[in-house]
Amino acid sequence: MLETGTITRFADVGHFSSYCRCVDSKRISNGKKKGEGNVKNGNKYLAWAFIEAAAVALRCCPQARRFYERKKAKRLPVVAMKALAHKLARAAYYMMRDGKPFEVKRCFS
Repeated sequence: MLETGTITRFADVGHFSSYCRCVDSKRISNGKKKGEGNVKNGNKYLAWAFIEAAAVALRCCPQARRFYERKKAKRLPVVAMKALAHKLARAAYYMMRDGKPFEVKRCFS
């Protein structure tokens, strides 16, 4: 919360995920890559924190582990870890916006 500031400054969850560097900044037209945006845009500390949170979730949460294994079967392990971090960033946004605690069932269902 200290790195984010007020959550109302983000229009939606996608803007928050982008600020946390949890999504790619590619530009695609007609299925072809046309360039990249500013990949260093956002908060590097939040990016690090969500990767660390994903690593802890892998050890402690069987639902997160199952999500990671499913992603890792189709992509590289690094991409699967980033997908898990993105899922946790989305959950954090909704937790801060609504003021409700984390619910594993809603996050990984």
